[in-house]
Amino acid sequence: MLKLGYAQADITPEEPLELVGFNRADNLSKGVESSLLAQVSVWEGEERCCLIAVDSLGFMKNMTDLLRERVCKVLGVSKDKVMVCFSHTHAAPNADSEKQYFEMICDKVSAAAVRAMADLKTVSVGYGNAEVDIGVNRRAGGIKVDERAGFLLAQDEKTQKNCLLLVRLTAHGNVLKADNYRISPDYFGAVREVLQEQYDCPVMVLQGASGNIAPKYFDSETTPVDARGPAFIRSKDALHKMAEEVREKLAERIARITFTADTTMRMYSKEMMLYAEVPSSSVAEKIASEAKELCGIGGTEWLAEVSRLRESGVCRQEEGAEVQYFSVGNWCLCGVPYELMTEFALGGVERTGNEFFYINGYTNGCLSYFPMEEEFDKGGYEVYWSMLIYYKYFHRVFPFERESGEKLLYFMVENAFKDC
Repeated sequence: MLKLGYAQADITPEEPLELVGFNRADNLSKGVESSLLAQVSVWEGEERCCLIAVDSLGFMKNMTDLLRERVCKVLGVSKDKVMVCFSHTHAAPNADSEKQYFEMICDKVSAAAVRAMADLKTVSVGYGNAEVDIGVNRRAGGIKVDERAGFLLAQDEKTQKNCLLLVRLTAHGNVLKADNYRISPDYFGAVREVLQEQYDCPVMVLQGASGNIAPKYFDSETTPVDARGPAFIRSKDALHKMAEEVREKLAERIARITFTADTTMRMYSKEMMLYAEVPSSSVAEKIASEAKELCGIGGTEWLAEVSRLRESGVCRQEEGAEVQYFSVGNWCLCGVPYELMTEFALGGVERTGNEFFYINGYTNGCLSYFPMEEEFDKGGYEVYWSMLIYYKYFHRVFPFERESGEKLLYFMVENAFKDC
């Protein structure tokens, strides 16, 4: 029998803090648009596991692991039984630099895990997909979009009342653009609000593979690069418009689901190695020049780090990648700590033949963009230029080798629904 417990905590800072998500000189927050949440769901079947959703751009992998280890001690489980999913809002504090804020989140999530354990109840579940029109492929010539709003609804077996709705969406958490300085969960907060009102239960929203998917609606006085073209709609009510699209389409599908209490639940991790070259000085200088000219990104420090590595004899860097799975029946989240492009998720559905197989980024950390080969060849911000800003966080100066996307996708599919 499947059991579920839930608790949440408000993680909105009480004072202005440095925001993260936009490359601007002044990132200090100015007020609050809506509260940030950390949500904790504890699941028990043949094993105990924990799914956590945090309103944040995402922490570095090592910091996320510290949070997971805190929760592990509370629940008496191993680290591969705790999955942390970040909303990737661009209007939350930079927990990697705001250490007290990070500690506050760890304390509140740990306490929420205790409350969730005390809330365990036997549940039945139903799941499905709705198609939502909330994202636009922002890459040159890009047309692929994962329109699935994957949902899982849990009901209390005794009372038949809804007790938790999980929703997986795919669109960047930056409806609010660089001219916004208010703390906000972005459109995830609006989605939670309208769905909680409709279904009378807590709502956890999880981010898909949205590295190249911009929100269709945006609220800004400017027109940034990722909101140009007829597919994008400027609106002061953009957050609500995103949420209403999700609410309307989910309502049509949720009304038709059936529930079962007889289902399997698993959470586990697998690890693979990925590799990235250290570019030559000529390649590095060309990339830095393009980033400066086309995106206004300076590369002086990045060039120095590339030179240091080369002079130290380092021509290739390696990284262990954790791939984590959480499945309830055929409904399965597969997450990694990268900004995956949407082709990963679409490829996962095609290769498994399972429309309920969801490949997600921003899971257990938030590291570099990760393109498939066709996107790798286009270059640009998502492949090269962002590395000039965030290489310090990634501990790697270059994107993974071109064929790495195919290797990762193959690994994800091959290890799905396997926990041994």
